[in-house]
Amino acid sequence: MRDKLKLIQTAMDKAVANKEVAGVNLLVIQDGKETFYAQSGHSNIEKDIPMNRDTIVHLYSQSKPVTAAAAMLLMQDGIFDLNEPVSNFFDSFKDQTCVIDGEIKPLPADKSVRIIDLLNMTSGLTYGGMNNAAERTTSLLLAEAIRRLEKPYEEQMSTLEFAEEIGKLPLAFIPGTQFQYGTSADVLGAVIEKVTGQKLGEFMKERLFDPLEMKDTGFYVPDDKKNRLSLAYEVVNGEFKELFGDHLVIRKDGNKNAFESGGAGLFSTLDDYSHFGQMLLNGGTYKGKEILTPATVKFMTKSSLMDGPQHAFDFWNGLEGHTYSNLLRIMVDPEKALIIGHKGEYGWDGWLGPYFMNDPESNTTLLMMTQMRDYGTGHLTRRLRNIVMS
Repeated sequence: MRDKLKLIQTAMDKAVANKEVAGVNLLVIQDGKETFYAQSGHSNIEKDIPMNRDTIVHLYSQSKPVTAAAAMLLMQDGIFDLNEPVSNFFDSFKDQTCVIDGEIKPLPADKSVRIIDLLNMTSGLTYGGMNNAAERTTSLLLAEAIRRLEKPYEEQMSTLEFAEEIGKLPLAFIPGTQFQYGTSADVLGAVIEKVTGQKLGEFMKERLFDPLEMKDTGFYVPDDKKNRLSLAYEVVNGEFKELFGDHLVIRKDGNKNAFESGGAGLFSTLDDYSHFGQMLLNGGTYKGKEILTPATVKFMTKSSLMDGPQHAFDFWNGLEGHTYSNLLRIMVDPEKALIIGHKGEYGWDGWLGPYFMNDPESNTTLLMMTQMRDYGTGHLTRRLRNIVMS
């Protein structure tokens, strides 16, 4: 009989010894019961603090499924419609420009960015880069927002200001025609702020974090919890080195940030996020409390991209066999995937390596946390998944 827990521990210890990750932990829940927990390495090497179960991590893009759930709350209550243009909420999205055949041209009036484009990354909004005018101007906006993190809270770029400013920049393509990973979830967070009249973190706390008992989750880390915040690492000249800088306007130090990034800003723990995962797996309920309706969860987790944007995944190494919708990767063709899994499983990961997966077929939630530069879904993530799902 294979000892899965021993295999998991061996894989983790080996990855730490080989300097693939500085610290890692894994939690697996099946049929509502914890089946595996394991940890290895450090959240703070210098202070000799292990990667513990209550270690707080930067989720980065693993924030996106939570932002999607927040949007689903507003959709199911009739507060907004996914076909609504973002220009209903932000004036800068009214007369946008777009990169068409390499030139910046006015966006056709009937092709404006809709809320569904924010959820599906088909908006034409990008992250920073050098490939086109959209990426170049976004780089400048992100750099300005990062510079302003050094100012007092009141002078930092807010979620609403960020959305208003990014609407003035050219889109990379006509919305709905392509898929490109970018700042869509940040603008979605701003839309949520606009329609609720609350900061994104306040709305999430009220409607998600408090009901789900996610006591260590939010857009900043209180001072009395800072000792549990993991450092982020990279390997330089064969040694672990603490990562510097506030990537994507997310504060490395966990202090309060006026920009509450729906795409990357949340901090959380393994157990907190498992409550969110279990709620979705239970069809929207947590400990008997309905957060989302079963029909809403089905909509959120069973949608897919249209044929045109779907072709982006022909070139996304590691996401073969998947589609994307509602800020989630969704497995649609297990025969093409590079991991053992089932049709209909969904989740996402983050820049520093946190990983979330729900598999309705086996009724499994799997969560892994690590804090390594550019890790995303890494080799260890796939190794651990395959041990669990095989």
